[in-house]
Amino acid sequence: MNETGKRYTCQTCRTQVICVKKGEGRFTCHDVPMELLTAKPLPSSD
Repeated sequence: MNETGKRYTCQTCRTQVICVKKGEGRFTCHDVPMELLTAKPLPSSD
């Protein structure tokens, strides 16, 4: 299931999409399911 507000990316061509409406199924590109992108950690300010 796709999650609203989450960003998905294609590992082959690096295309990115943002889900604007929750629904069944998965985003695909090049006949391969797209990966959910995770947030980059912020640098620590020690």
